[in-house]
Amino acid sequence: MKFTIPGDPIGKPRMTRCDKWKQRDCVVAYRSWADSARAAIQRTTKLTLKNPTTLIVTAYFQVPESWPHKRKSLALTEPHTVKPDADNVLKAVCDALFENDQMVTEARICKKWAGLDGPRIHVELTEL
Repeated sequence: MKFTIPGDPIGKPRMTRCDKWKQRDCVVAYRSWADSARAAIQRTTKLTLKNPTTLIVTAYFQVPESWPHKRKSLALTEPHTVKPDADNVLKAVCDALFENDQMVTEARICKKWAGLDGPRIHVELTEL
């Protein structure tokens, strides 16, 4: 199963119990992103994995507009090495899309700069 989640990739923030009633901006942004991620795969609820699964995630980030043209063109050939961290992006994808992400037995994450296609996340699931 392969699909694309359009929009800026986001890392999962550290949540606390007070996030249930105290609306921090990072948590509101994550919850909104999680809803749009599920909408991208035409689901309102999380997927339930039945078998051990391999997950491959490729996150494409927008090159900042403030960068000079030369640096922008060089960035497309280099990996994305700034925040959010790769493990937080992977956790955001797993927690937003899967009811039981313990069934993900292998995972790979890659962060890249987005070209003309814009920011997005490609997700590939393979049941073992």
